[in-house]
Parts: sequence; structure tokens; C-alpha cells
Amino acid sequence: MVNKKMKSWYEYLYFVSLIYLFLGIFNILFAWIGIICFIVPLIITFFGGGKIYCNKYCGRGQLFYLLGTKYKLSRNKPMPNFLKSKWFRYGFLAFFMFMFGNMIFSTYLVFAGTKNLKEVVTILWTWKMPWQWVNTSFVSPWIAQFAFGFYSIMLTSTILGVSTMLLYKPRSWCVYCPMGTMTQGISKLKYKNKIK
Repeated sequence: MVNKKMKSWYEYLYFVSLIYLFLGIFNILFAWIGIICFIVPLIITFFGGGKIYCNKYCGRGQLFYLLGTKYKLSRNKPMPNFLKSKWFRYGFLAFFMFMFGNMIFSTYLVFAGTKNLKEVVTILWTWKMPWQWVNTSFVSPWIAQFAFGFYSIMLTSTILGVSTMLLYKPRSWCVYCPMGTMTQGISKLKYKNKIK
């Protein structure tokens, strides 16, 4: 009888991505947990870890790999060259940061007293999905505003990742993921500074 290699704890982090998306449907305030996915990769990279978060600990990347490889949902075709190009990756990062900044600005407006709390999740920055069943009356409006905006970003990026996983290789999203592009850019800058 052959012993199978025991999986490490981080190989189950795809559960975190699934639980996050599931919880956000029922209580939008769980969207705040997603900030961990923004902060941790940057901290790891700043302290010399390079892209280890992307390669090893990213639950979303693991989820796409699992769906595409184990469940064979991916066509497993190479990505078009333009999706891998530097101009596309950095252009998508710039667009993503603009949308993130817009979300922060909307949150600030609500914090500053605007009564225009948008209780919607926007998919692909276009289609608005009203979240009427959610009760956010027990928190400050700006906390709810941020949650709706942040969940919109996380859901949109998951949809993009699933789409490219279906069309191309399982972890195609990882090639143009804004966080991956940022950590790669930071790593390159740190490496250049070390050489100097």
C-alpha cells in the first residue's frame, strides 16, 4: 500500500476563498476580511518574500488550479500573448487601482455625511446586483459602503479568474492579477536596490 504525501495546511487555503465568497452573500460585512488578501502579500514582499504568497498561499490561485486541473474545467490552452504582456498587466493594475481608489472615495463621501449609501454589489464594474436582504443598520454607513465596494472588487476579480481559467490554463488569472503584478514590481525594485 502506497502512502500518499500529506498535504500542508496552506494547500487547503482555497476553502478560505470559497467561505469568503459564501459569507459575503449572506452578510456583506464579511467583505472586510478580504483586506487580509491585500495586506499580507504586500507585507511578505516588503520583507523579502518575493512572490511566495502568490505561488504558495493564495487561496484563489489554488481554487482555480483545483477547478481547472482536478475537476478538468479548464481548456488548458495557452493564454494569448497580449494578456501576458507588460503593458496589459500594468494597464490592468492601473485600472484596478483606479477602481479601488473610486471605492475608497465613495466610502469617504459616506463617512463625511453623504446619505447616498449604495447597497449594491457591482459585478465587472458594470452590472449592479441589489443586496436588499442585507441588514447593515447596526454599523456606521461608511463601514457598509466599504464592504459593498470591496466585495464587488473581490467578486469581479473571481469572475475574471474563473473566466480565464475556463478558457485557458487553470491559473491564467495569476498572470495578470493586480496583486501579483504589484508584488512582482516591488520585488524587482528591491532586487535593483540591493544590486546598487
